[in-house]
Formats: sequence, structure tokens, C-alpha cells
Amino acid sequence: MTETPEGRTLPVTDLSLVVLIGASGSGKSTFARRHFRPTEVISSDFCRGLVSDDENDQSATQDAFDVLHYVAGKRLAAGRRTVVDATSVQKEARRQLLDLARQHDVLPIAIVLDMPEEVCAARNATRSDRAGMPRRVIQRHIRELRRSLRHLEREGFRKVHVLRGVEEAERATVVTEKRLNDLTHLTGPFDIIGDVHGCSAELEALLGRLGYVDGVHPQGRTAVFVGDLVDRGPDSPGVLRRVMSMVKSGNALCVPGNHENKYGRLLKGRKVRHTHGLAETVEQMDGESEEFRQEVREFIDGLVSHYVLDGGKLVVCHAGLPEKYHGRTSGRVRSHALYGDTTGETDEFGLPVRYPWAEDYRGRAAVVYGHTPVPEATWLNNTICLDTGAVFGGKLTALRWPERQLVDVPAERVWYEPAKPLRSEAPGGHDGRPLDLADVRGRRIVETRHAGRISVREENGAAALEVMSRFAVDPRLLPYLPPTMAPTATSTVDGYLEHPAEAFAQYAGDGVARVVCEEKHMGSRAVALVCRDADAARRRFGVDGPTGSLYTRTGRPFFDDGTVTEAVLGRLREAIGAAGLWTELDTDWLLLDAELMPWSLKASGLLRSQYAAVGAASGAVFPGVLAALEGAAARGVELGGLLDRQRERAADAAAFTAAYRRYCWTTEGLDGVRLAPFQILAVRGRSLAGLPHDEQLALLDRLVEHDGSGLLQTTRRLYVDTADPESVRAGVDWWLEMTGRGGEGMVVKPVGALVRDSEGRLVQPGIKCRGREYLRIIYGPEYTRPDNLARLRQRFLNHKRSLAVREYALGLEALDRLAEGEPLWRVHEAVFAVLALESEPVDPRL
Repeated sequence: MTETPEGRTLPVTDLSLVVLIGASGSGKSTFARRHFRPTEVISSDFCRGLVSDDENDQSATQDAFDVLHYVAGKRLAAGRRTVVDATSVQKEARRQLLDLARQHDVLPIAIVLDMPEEVCAARNATRSDRAGMPRRVIQRHIRELRRSLRHLEREGFRKVHVLRGVEEAERATVVTEKRLNDLTHLTGPFDIIGDVHGCSAELEALLGRLGYVDGVHPQGRTAVFVGDLVDRGPDSPGVLRRVMSMVKSGNALCVPGNHENKYGRLLKGRKVRHTHGLAETVEQMDGESEEFRQEVREFIDGLVSHYVLDGGKLVVCHAGLPEKYHGRTSGRVRSHALYGDTTGETDEFGLPVRYPWAEDYRGRAAVVYGHTPVPEATWLNNTICLDTGAVFGGKLTALRWPERQLVDVPAERVWYEPAKPLRSEAPGGHDGRPLDLADVRGRRIVETRHAGRISVREENGAAALEVMSRFAVDPRLLPYLPPTMAPTATSTVDGYLEHPAEAFAQYAGDGVARVVCEEKHMGSRAVALVCRDADAARRRFGVDGPTGSLYTRTGRPFFDDGTVTEAVLGRLREAIGAAGLWTELDTDWLLLDAELMPWSLKASGLLRSQYAAVGAASGAVFPGVLAALEGAAARGVELGGLLDRQRERAADAAAFTAAYRRYCWTTEGLDGVRLAPFQILAVRGRSLAGLPHDEQLALLDRLVEHDGSGLLQTTRRLYVDTADPESVRAGVDWWLEMTGRGGEGMVVKPVGALVRDSEGRLVQPGIKCRGREYLRIIYGPEYTRPDNLARLRQRFLNHKRSLAVREYALGLEALDRLAEGEPLWRVHEAVFAVLALESEPVDPRL
């Protein structure tokens, strides 16, 4: 608190519980209105009125404070500053509020309005609702207040501001100050360095590899140290000197480790045991000046438990920190940041067993920490431990942020024998704990980079959970689901329900100048995850045995027999290797979007049941009906056009059967099976969903060319300029020729792949334009009759189009998370949402 000519300045932390303390009539409510937002203030009088309709009904006090504590707790849990306007002159009333602050790990701050008795009495006398308040109540409040003043800090208030008299209270100014751990305004780039433990030479080598010259990076990067600078190693003073210098010059940040905390207590004269490497630090520091030791003491004393950086995307601490503690301030938070949490057990080496908090972590911020040595720094649920045991003969590791690149240097030697050997794997294994029901149940909001927040209704999530849990492939091998595809706008061309002219016009209206028309292969949408070998599958996807997966657009396997799936993956793997794509794309796994043929592998039942059941069934009775009618006509029976109508229906049914048979043929094993890849979705370290389609298809042409098994099939294509009438006409003619031969149709896509319109919205990633005869399978044999076409042209496409774009954005998000190495639950959040949206009520024929 500072004094200016204008009055006293009261610093109040942005996230805190502010308790106004003063007798009735001391001006607390007026002070609160003047200095805080109305939503920040919770008044006991107001709460009393809520529960009793009378703010002065003292019999409702207990209920009123129940409400006050509940609302205050909700605000603090949400990270919002809360001001309690009540007398709070009694210790018991303050204790409940202090407990609330501890429960939510926020700073409790007291602002005391110590007013003379006469002032309080005069103010109460002017209020009709308090005019009859006995003077003895005010006197009792003032006695209790002044008895408490000297003990407020001892009770637990981290700051106490006392305003004595009316003038001092009226001239006071409340100033909001940020928490010490809130450095969200610093965006980096950062180089976060793991536990150094006195390894000065290794630190200098690592800083050199990172590009620092005498502690300064020429590109303005900032080093961030996760603590444990001292103990065990050969030169703790040298490490301290370097780090302190960088922090002082603004080129580094540092959080405390448990070893600094212990040494700091020693420097303050506390009694601590010289164990776990402290003896080495004490001996080395004995050769330093008293002035340097004092600087070290002040440096350690000023370290903050953890930092929240880069707009809240990054948290750096020593021993790790669950999300509920990020940006909070309490002894509990500091303790976890320094030591972590333990189970209460000890291992065979006599060391505490630490609770694996990272396995349960679901926070949005990446947490970077050290403390527990591991042989390799590995991402686990968006957390990473950088203590790779430099002092134990391992290496000193840094993480570049936001690049997420690891840089390390080997230790010069084993400087200190560890109590137990470094573990063979990082905590929690490959990918943390398995998917949890809590990750997907209920109404969900999924944040996407390309379309913002996408909501999933609870009932849709329940339907997806049924499919995912009962029918889908191993979730570890299900990193992506393709989006549904919107059909072209309904055509007005005579005899056609869909026509490519509308697709070209839609993209022209979206500002897409160049599109590619890709042949539809009369198959089923298929996603193939192909790993280079079993080791790659185990390393990245945590499976033991399978080398990938092949599944439908709802996540179901195409083949019940895993050996058939492995045979398909084997042929793909050989073609990828022969085409040189493993090396060219620098990957050991690859995710493909494709069509698998024939359709009968998945959909013969679908064709009969979901789309044209009536038409398909009626085709079986046409011959008998037609023969009977023709016999009657021969006998002179007047049929009134019935015979002609049945002959038309028979012709339609024959056309339906012919169309259906093009999609279904007999297969045995892989004989007769074809796969037509049309997009490489992702490889190790990057999503390729934004790679232009002409480049995609060139890569896939090479893949098909190098397939010696006959499995792969080329996707024919034609490029169209949407602003050129001749080019558009050529595209229409290509479609007419292809569908006239019995082809399914085509998909029109922007060549640029990931494209936005003039208002920044995602355009449709693809528009399907299905052939006239193919649509008989969907709409029934007689759909081309004029009256049926007129009815079908009333179809509504907006919901389908919206669904397609939302699912597309979720698919892009899943691919980005997969490529960035995020944990399975994060990838599956987006994958599951795609499947959930599939249960929205949309005409399946679209």
C-alpha cells in the first residue's frame, strides 16, 4: 500500500477473495460500489433479502451466509475476483471466508474500514431500515474489529489494508495487480530447460546449441528454467551465476525446484539435512563471497512457484501441476509445483511413490516440468518432463516453444550416482491412461482451429458411444473419420435431379476459380492407417501386433478377419516403399482417404434396406404381374393404361437391377478387391489435409504405379476453370460420358484443398454429383418419372451442407492434433464428435 498526495493506493490481486471488514455503518457498501464492479460484490444484506424478502431479518442470517458462501465459491472456482460485503468483525465469520479462499487456492485480502463510532451511528440514523439499530451493536462491532486488527495476517490474510477515518477511506484508490505467476502476456518464443543440478558445462553447451551467446539469444528468445539448478553436480555456483545473470537481464525466467527451496531455507538459517546433494552445494558455495551468497538468497526467495505463459497455452513449473492449480496462489499450489503429489507409499529404493497426475491430465495448457528423471522427454497428455538425468550421466534437455522441438546435449560423465536407475519409459507409458467415458459423455463443445466452437448434443453423443464401444476398431487405430459430403444443388435440367453445372456455379460463387473433378469409384469410403512396421505402430499408436487399420467412415472394420486387413496393409506398405514415400515424406506412418471396392464388401444390405427397399422388392414380382396383364389384354380385357404403366415399371426395375449389379461382385480373400486412394491425410509430424489436390493426386499416381499387387486403382480426374464456359462445358461432358457408361458420378473439389470464401468461412471440401442411373439405387426405380422428380426436387440441403462443413472442421482438428503428437483422448475428442454428428436427423439419401 502506497501513499500519494491524492490518497492511499490499495493493490488488490486480480484473482482474490476481498473481505471488507467494518462495523455497521462504516461505509463498506459505498466503498465496494466505488471501487469494484457490481458483479464482483456479494453483500450479506442482499443475500438476506434473497432468502427472506427483508435485508434486516436477522433470523435469516445463517441461510443468507450459506447463499453468500455458495455464490462466492462458484465465482472463485471460475477464476473471478470476489468481494464480500459483510461486517466480518468476528473471527469465526472470517475463518469461513479464509477456508473458502484456501479451498479455491486464491489470495485472501482484507480491507478494513475503521470508522469512529459517531460516524457509524450517524450513517445508520439516516437509513430508515436501520434507524432503530441499538448503539450497543455498533460499539460491539468496533470492539471486535479493533481486537482483531493485529491478528489479521496471522489468521491467513495475505494483504491487509486498514483505512482509518472518513477522509482516508474516501481518498483511497484500489489498483488491480496481476498475480506474480500470470505472464500470459509473454508469448515467447521460449527455450525451456530441464533440471541442471550443477552441471555448468552441460548448461553452457546446451545454451550454445540453442543459439545463446553469453546468455543472450540474437533472435530475442527467452530461456525458462524449470528449477533444480543446484545440488549433486560439480558447479552449482557457476549454474546460479549464469541463470541469475540471464534472469536479471531479462533473457530468462526461472521457477524454483525443491533443491533451491531447501538450499534457500539453509541460507535463511533454518535447520536442514545436508542430503540429496546439498552437501556438495554447501561445499562449493563456501568458496564464494558473502555478497554472492546474499544475492543467491534473494534470488531464491523471489522465485514464483509456476508461470502461466503465452496467453495461457503454456505452464512451466518444477514438479508438474494439474489444471485446477494453474494461475492459483496458495501453499498447496506451491507445494505441488515443488514436490508433486505422492501416494504415501515408498518404492523398493525407499523413495516416495509419486501420484501419476499427468496420466489424468486433460488441461488445455501444455505443462512443462522436471523433477522426476526420465531417460527420454516424451509428451504425455499435453505434458512433458524435461529432467533427463544430466547429473546422473543422462543428458540435459530443452524444449523449444512454440515449435515443440526437443534439443539436448549429453552429460560429460556421471556426476552423481542415482538412488535408482532411470526408468525405461516415461510416466504413464505411451499415451497416458485410456480413453475415459468423461471425455465424451454429455453435451460437448469442441474447439477447432478452422471453425471455432462446435457443439455436440448429449443424445448424439450417446448414439456415437454405442457405435464406438460395440462396433469400431481399436480406438488407438481410429485417428480420423471423414466428413459427410453434401450433394450438389438440385438441378432443374429436364430428367436430372443432380447435374454438375450447379456444383461449378456454387464454387464460382464462393470465389473458387479452379476445381478438380474426381471420379467416384462405386465403392465405400475407407480410411487406411498404414505403419511402416509393427515397431512404428507400437511407438506411435501404442498397439502390439497390428500394423494399422482399415475402416469405414463410421469407424467399423471392413474385414472381421485381421489377417485380411494385414494383407491389405502389407500391399499398401510395399507400394509406399517402392514409390519412395516413406523417405520423401519423412514418416513411418501414413493415413489415407480412399474408396474400397466392391461396395458389396460393406453395403449390400444397406442398398436393399435403407435406400430402395420397396423398389428392389417389387422387381421380383414384375414378371408374374406383367404376364398376367398381357394375357388379360390378349383376351380383350380393357385395362385402361395399366399394362403400359406396368411395362414402364418393369423397365425401371430392370434399370435399377443393372445399376445395383455394377456395385456388387464376388470376392475371395483379396481377389477382386480394389482400393482407390484420393488423399494423403497425415504423416508423422504434419497434417497434409491442406496440400493442394493436384499435388496429392500426383503422389498417389506414383503410389498406384508402384503397386505390383493389383490392389490399387487410379482416381481419374479433370480440372475445370469455373469462370471459363468452355472448361465448364468440358466438365459437364466428362460427367455425362462417365455416368452414361454406368459410372457413379464424381466429386468436385477446390484444387487448393483447404479454402475459405470472401467472408472467411470454410467452403465445402467436396460436392458430390451422382449419375442419373446411380440415383435409382438411392431413390428407387421410378424416381425419374416426372411426377416423382418434381416431388424429389423439393429436398432441403442446408442442414446437410452445414453438417458437412462442421464435420470437415472436426476432421481437420483431429488431423492437426494427431500430427502434433497430442494424446489419444484429444484426437478422439474430435473423431468422436464427427461420429456423433452423424446421428443428426438428415435425409440419408442426400
